[in-house]
Amino acid sequence: MKNKSILIFFIFFLLNSCVGTGSKGVFGTGVSIALDPRSLGTQIDDSIMQKNLGARLIVMNKNYIVSVKTKVLDGRIFLTGKVDDPEEKLKITKAAWETEGVRSVRNDIKVKEEFNFKQSAKDLLITSQLRTAIILNKNIKATNYNIDTYKRKIFIYGIAMSKEERKEVIYEAKGILDVEKVIASIFLAEDLRIQKN
Repeated sequence: MKNKSILIFFIFFLLNSCVGTGSKGVFGTGVSIALDPRSLGTQIDDSIMQKNLGARLIVMNKNYIVSVKTKVLDGRIFLTGKVDDPEEKLKITKAAWETEGVRSVRNDIKVKEEFNFKQSAKDLLITSQLRTAIILNKNIKATNYNIDTYKRKIFIYGIAMSKEERKEVIYEAKGILDVEKVIASIFLAEDLRIQKN
């Protein structure tokens, strides 16, 4: 009887080990490898993307190893942490968009600088005007773009379905009043290596 109990315990232990354990991540709870809806290939691709982006951020600034956290899920990059100024946040976002295989970037990095209401209001207005313009433009798939404005410079990150769409987005951005410069990191969908399961 004792041997049977030990055998049952041992089998239970092995089966429990095979399922995997969750770990905490960007979203508070991890996903067990056995329950992860991504294919093994996608999980490996995501892991490689995360390591590549992490290495690039450390090369940019060694403090990012502590202050910036990255997570990649199905080609979607999630960024969290704190940086000293908005330009750093935008550079990190640009680096994320330039990672091979990226499908989208969600940047929740906070800026530790003093708040300038007048400048922030102007930048918010510019971002809102461009967001509205690309939503109303039937030739643009607005959900494919992230827009950030800092000191009247518009930073656009996204995926265009065609060269014409990319031109339309840049044209709309240049048409916004008070814009000093448009910096676009817009990739064509045909150039991306998106694998659908």
